[in-house]
Amino acid sequence: MITALNRLVDLVEEHLTGDFDVQAAARELGTTEHHLRRMFSSLAGMPLSEYVRRRRMTVAAADVVRGEQDLLSIAVRHGYGSAEAFGRAFRAVHGAGPGEVRRDGGPLRTQPHLRFRLTVEGSDRMDTRIVDHPAFRLVGHAARVPLIHQGVNPHIQRHIAALPQEEHRRLKALGDTEPAGLLAVSDDLDPDRAEGSELTHLHGVAVSAATPAPGDLDVIEVPAGRWAVFRTSGPHPQTLQQTWAATASEWFPANPWRLRPGPEIVAVLDRADDFSTATCELWLPVEPA
Repeated sequence: MITALNRLVDLVEEHLTGDFDVQAAARELGTTEHHLRRMFSSLAGMPLSEYVRRRRMTVAAADVVRGEQDLLSIAVRHGYGSAEAFGRAFRAVHGAGPGEVRRDGGPLRTQPHLRFRLTVEGSDRMDTRIVDHPAFRLVGHAARVPLIHQGVNPHIQRHIAALPQEEHRRLKALGDTEPAGLLAVSDDLDPDRAEGSELTHLHGVAVSAATPAPGDLDVIEVPAGRWAVFRTSGPHPQTLQQTWAATASEWFPANPWRLRPGPEIVAVLDRADDFSTATCELWLPVEPA
């Protein structure tokens, strides 16, 4: 995967002044766009689309400062149809418009050319199993919330706290298949996992495909497929979030699997009364790489 990501970065450089086709890059690299975007954002700490934009504006800034072309010509050269659209993108990266930078020589915020390198870690064993699961359904209460990478997500916290205690008990009684117990489901995620992008969070349970869902609950239909299941135990949610990140940096590069589209599920198996610690299972949909 490290080799594929470095080749991806090279392809970005080759297309800085034209359209960059992520699907075509994924095909060339023998993987899927879904997996490629997730691995890039997890390891680079930014979405692939944001990296492309920053690199494009880094190179464009040199053209602006040199002053050999008018701003419209520079905009067109870097894939923008108008000086206005180019100016908005330029300001978003550099904090100043191209006219100001041409006049003052800055400010400029440079995005270096990324290179991925393998760091040998893996001293902590990852407790993982691969599960072939028939089609099932996720039923519960869903809400659109922003993605937060670290710490407690207050939007999810408020969504769950608004449910009465008897509703949690009703949901738990409905569950009849793995993943077991009350679940935190993330679905319809932004392909780049950008911080602040919206996702569908469902608080609910898993039921077999034949189990009818009460009409007052939201339903996510999940097709049959394979899942990588990671067991975590420790301070919550820090341990879970660290494991989520480590799947990209350690587990996927070392194993012949890649992510496929589908919901990502957290099952809470045991927890402290104040939720300061928890034992969880993280279910990620996978397919052979």
